Amino acid sequence: MSENIKDECGVFGIYDKSRLGNIAQQVYFGLFALQHRGQEAAGIAVNNDREITLVKNMGLVSEVFNDSILAKLNGEIAIGHVRYSTTGNNTPENAQPISVKYAKGNLTVSHNGNITNAKELRDKLEAKGAIFHTTSDSEVISYLIAIQRLKSKSIEEAVEKVFPMLQGAFSLLIMSPRKLIAVRDKFGIRPLCMGKLQDNVIFASESCAFETIGATFERDVRPGEIVIVTEEGIESNEKYCGHSGGLCIFEHIYTARPDSVIDGQGVNEARMNAGKMLAKIAPADADLVIGVPDSGLPAAIGYSHQSGIPYGVGLIKNRYIGRTFIQPTQAMRERSVALKLNTLKSNVEGKRLVMVDDSIVRGTTLANIIKLLKRSGAKEVHVRISSPPFIYPCFFGTDIPSRKDLACNNYTMEELRQKIGADSLAFLDVKTVDKIAPDSKVTFCKGCFTGKYPCKVPCEKDDKNILG
Repeated sequence: MSENIKDECGVFGIYDKSRLGNIAQQVYFGLFALQHRGQEAAGIAVNNDREITLVKNMGLVSEVFNDSILAKLNGEIAIGHVRYSTTGNNTPENAQPISVKYAKGNLTVSHNGNITNAKELRDKLEAKGAIFHTTSDSEVISYLIAIQRLKSKSIEEAVEKVFPMLQGAFSLLIMSPRKLIAVRDKFGIRPLCMGKLQDNVIFASESCAFETIGATFERDVRPGEIVIVTEEGIESNEKYCGHSGGLCIFEHIYTARPDSVIDGQGVNEARMNAGKMLAKIAPADADLVIGVPDSGLPAAIGYSHQSGIPYGVGLIKNRYIGRTFIQPTQAMRERSVALKLNTLKSNVEGKRLVMVDDSIVRGTTLANIIKLLKRSGAKEVHVRISSPPFIYPCFFGTDIPSRKDLACNNYTMEELRQKIGADSLAFLDVKTVDKIAPDSKVTFCKGCFTGKYPCKVPCEKDDKNILG
């Protein structure tokens, strides 16, 4: 199993009223900006006069698509997806978008999140004769909407009926023959925002994707909101709005790109705030502050600003090694650290270092990084983590595994310090983590730190008491 936290998925969609150009190319660039959210598979579906053309496959966006493929994907509505598998196997069949044909036509769905009651819903559908082609919870959502559409006057009415059936995290883009619909679960666990490019309406998991295609950010989709875009304009259904929210705090700590703004809070600023607060509660006597690329860098800069200890580059990242790099043996896992990260020896040799990272999962990668630094002559390595300890799993789309695999759940602080080889070790505390995002318009889910979730979650065999 990988040491690094894997990301959720990313979604991107356009309703192209003005036919500005190749719609698939716009989605392609948008997905490129969201590539950090999923590197296992990518897909684009385009609606051209009610005919759906779908291209998806395993790999990065640049590996799945080329100019000749994009040139053939013409239409007025399009949605795309980059995937990391949280529910369902990592296979071509589970790549998204998911497209189904039924009595009312075509229905295509892109989903970011994790439906915690997906197995229960799937079992009920199969008992009534449904045949599934994937193991993804996104196909369950598609089936439910299709069934309700047969009993409803419109696709948006069907979506409204399905909404309360779904538990967990879901930021959805739904494409029907004439409409593009965006849906965010009532807790807003996963981000979703809306932008504009002239008359065109755009949705994306993160605001950074808008700038990539020259669009402007309009607003976040509210927790519980259903936004319907047609040729006539934009409608909003706020029937399920009203909750204060439950955005995954890990979006600000690790997942989102630093240039994104989520629910009013700039991600880079949140990470710098985490570093500043970490310096206050866990000072260190050191010569240099360094960060573990990439998400640890803003927090390291914040730690430096608050502590007065100079910030410097201590680790160089190989940009051509992806997060999904295969590491089948322990020896290869250790070697992969040297492939991904190298030390800048001239900066770290003879120095007492504060090394800031975003999290500790199993601890193996961090231990190997510390070995690299000390081999390069670092006198001391004081590890500071810009999140609280992970002691519970995540059920909403972030790959935080079972409690038995979490280092912070298996070792005392001192045992963990010794395990990774650090000279000292400290984390941001749970009470402080709320304060890193003072401009956020929503509250946060911190279930992986506290075991308290915004909604009911499945029980692990060894976690019988963690129900929201």
